Amino acid sequence: MRLYAVADIHAKPERLDRIQSAVKKYSPDLLVMAGDICNYVQPRAVFSRLNALTVPVLAIRGNSDLAWHERTLDRYSRIRSLHLQKIELQGCEFVGVSGTVPVPFRTRLRLFEKRLTASVAQLVSPTTILVVHPPPFGTLDRVLGRFNAGSRSVARIISSHRPRMVICGHIHEDPGMEWVGPTLVINCSIAQGGNGAMVDFDPVEPATAPAVEML
Repeated sequence: MRLYAVADIHAKPERLDRIQSAVKKYSPDLLVMAGDICNYVQPRAVFSRLNALTVPVLAIRGNSDLAWHERTLDRYSRIRSLHLQKIELQGCEFVGVSGTVPVPFRTRLRLFEKRLTASVAQLVSPTTILVVHPPPFGTLDRVLGRFNAGSRSVARIISSHRPRMVICGHIHEDPGMEWVGPTLVINCSIAQGGNGAMVDFDPVEPATAPAVEML
């Protein structure tokens, strides 16, 4: 499977242009959106452009995507919400959780996140690709080159359930890929000029390491 991962579009047309160009060039099987797709305002223009791409889209919300945005996705045939869902495509299992609350020097999934974290964790296994908005605390989460600002809850899910991959964004300054034990973490933020990540992997052989290109 070839998976194209992006985050932090913030409804900017030029970022949508870059995504469209990457889809045309690399022909991925799937586009995964790790939050901050819109920018608090009407999402229809953004969703319409994503729906027009020749690729299915799995999406979660970030802190700039409102809850009602997610409820409009039924209008778009190619876009599916991953929030608290387990979706299998081409033999590969995807699980997602929407939301992010930035607080000083770290991030929470929600203000009251214990129950949410438990709901997500019970869906995650070593074969899962987990899609969240914030990176785990201590991994690809450096702000100003000095402060770790990721989510401790995401870090705990990785530690206890060891998903195959974690796809995230949120921290604009620290895109890239890094292994946390057997879990590959990919911060696919495009806010600082990158174009996300293209990931080639065997969906039925978790022991085979993915090939990742940061675009």
